[in-house]
Amino acid sequence: MKLKEDAELSRLIQAEATYYEAPQQLRDKIAATLGGVALPEAEHKKNVASEWHRWLGMGVAFACGVIFSIAVLFFHGETETQNRIASQVVAGHVRSLMLAHLSDVVSTDQHTVKPWFSGKLDYSPPVKNLSSDGFELVGGRLDYMDERPVAALVYQHQLHTINVFVWPVRDASITAQSSMVLQGFNIIAWQNGGMQYWAVSDLNNTDLKQFADLLGK
Repeated sequence: MKLKEDAELSRLIQAEATYYEAPQQLRDKIAATLGGVALPEAEHKKNVASEWHRWLGMGVAFACGVIFSIAVLFFHGETETQNRIASQVVAGHVRSLMLAHLSDVVSTDQHTVKPWFSGKLDYSPPVKNLSSDGFELVGGRLDYMDERPVAALVYQHQLHTINVFVWPVRDASITAQSSMVLQGFNIIAWQNGGMQYWAVSDLNNTDLKQFADLLGK
């Protein structure tokens, strides 16, 4: 009889009793006591935010690394291009001196030198007479630089010969005047008016820069 009464009481409790959900803090304490690992909701959100920031930081670092790598490759490629052209410029300068072939057209008159290139090139190189500034135009000739025919303008300053190679801009790798020394020759490269200029001489860098500034105006 006792068992029957207990079973009946258990049935009534299950059917009629009111249930309350334990608070999160209480459930966590119970879980901790039983060996579980339950974190409060606020702590859980904090950890989620921390994970998000960690992955976000890794993503930013990765993106920065990619951008830096691209910049290094671009700079390296740009430097290689300039070094390659500089070598050609010096070779052209030395070749003209060794073969005593400075000019195909010999004239101090820019109105004679400039028209001479017509029909020989697919562009018209700017030609200036700077004799009043101490840089006398001697003439011009055809040469070959950067995989194309180019105009070579020849100037004289005292006993120094200046070769200036001029051709249309292929890219914007040289946006400002830059100086370098190769095999004992000073070189100044710059762009102006859609043309790129490479001036080379055994003239000192200060005077060659003055010449480049005058020619580039």
